[in-house]
Amino acid sequence: MNEQIKVTDATPIKTLPDAQTVLDVEHYTDRLFRFRVTRPQTLRFRSGEFVMIGLMGDPDPKTGRQKPLLRAYSIASPSWDDELEFYSIKVQDGPLTSKLQHIQPGDQIILRPKPVGTLVHDALLPGKRLWFFSTGTGFAPFASLLRDPQTYEDYDQIIVTHTCREVAELTYSKNLIQNLHEDEMMQELLGDGLKKLVYYPTTTREDSPKMGRITDLLENGTLFRDLGIDGLSAETDRAMVCGSMGLNLDIKRILEGHGLREGANSEPAEYVVEKAFVG
Repeated sequence: MNEQIKVTDATPIKTLPDAQTVLDVEHYTDRLFRFRVTRPQTLRFRSGEFVMIGLMGDPDPKTGRQKPLLRAYSIASPSWDDELEFYSIKVQDGPLTSKLQHIQPGDQIILRPKPVGTLVHDALLPGKRLWFFSTGTGFAPFASLLRDPQTYEDYDQIIVTHTCREVAELTYSKNLIQNLHEDEMMQELLGDGLKKLVYYPTTTREDSPKMGRITDLLENGTLFRDLGIDGLSAETDRAMVCGSMGLNLDIKRILEGHGLREGANSEPAEYVVEKAFVG
């Protein structure tokens, strides 16, 4: 179910507060889609950060007034991109995503240009191997970091895990990894640096080459055996985690069991976790 629509005409007059124009929309499944919007000229962010985006809510039955309906969304495009990309779930009764999933090129969204977040390089101490642990749309901040040259400059190896229920839900990450290896600009910047990148997708419901929850594959050692790695070490391994609350807590427990400590912008350590969710 890949449906892609792009804007073809001039940018419309902005009418929403902090409005940005939708440029491109692509639907992957009945639960997942991505979209690109214009980037405010004044917006500066670090790859991996998130911003508040949204639409106007329904009019109040009594007053007729509308209020902005905003949620935190990781920016999926890298900090150098002239446009902003977002990767979103569709929740049919979700206050925001029930409306957001119907946007078309030329439409407007609200974007509050105040980026924040913990999934940034500055929140980690120097290391040799970087792990990205994600489920579903939790891959979004890693889509940003994977397109940032600093990621490859700072680490000898980058391992990306993405766990979804069905194979089609891996399309966004699969396409991005493939495009990275084919991107001439990235090749020019990194040379053989992209060989450092390892992609490890898994599914939990539909049959695929690798089945299982990433937490189970970590705990029973399957992940390490598949990749030829002895295990996790606080001296060499760094990690970023973004997914459901359950995944985040389970991965935190596993990482700390291997001696890794949670970091922050103010106090870098061995791993960081994103705590923003949308619906």
